[in-house]
Amino acid sequence: MNNTVRAYIKNVDQAPRKVSLVASLIRKRSVADALVILNHVPKRAAKPVIDAVESAKANAINNHGLDGKTLVISTISVTTGTRLKRYIPASRGRALPFEKKASNILVEVTGDVKPKKKPVETTTDSKESK
Repeated sequence: MNNTVRAYIKNVDQAPRKVSLVASLIRKRSVADALVILNHVPKRAAKPVIDAVESAKANAINNHGLDGKTLVISTISVTTGTRLKRYIPASRGRALPFEKKASNILVEVTGDVKPKKKPVETTTDSKESK
């Protein structure tokens, strides 16, 4: 049975266009492969994507009891976050506007539920026979 678990990282201080380039590298891959790929990507956007994938992995294992070896990234999307409007001074007393862009990262992982171990039954027959 497959379960879906999500992690959502908000307001990463980088433009969504730059972050989505890194996110597209790991779409539809296993979590272990994705982390190896992201550790070798020489872009600043790789760090928040790594954090999002590791958060989704931890949520799946610890909160939902999924097997860490079967986790696959089913969805990874990068959307626009809040934008800060700022101005930079220019010549002749002018002010030129610009925006500081942020992005939100959504990671959904699917995997199989880890089978629960049955408790070991201790036999008390050996003590009674002595």
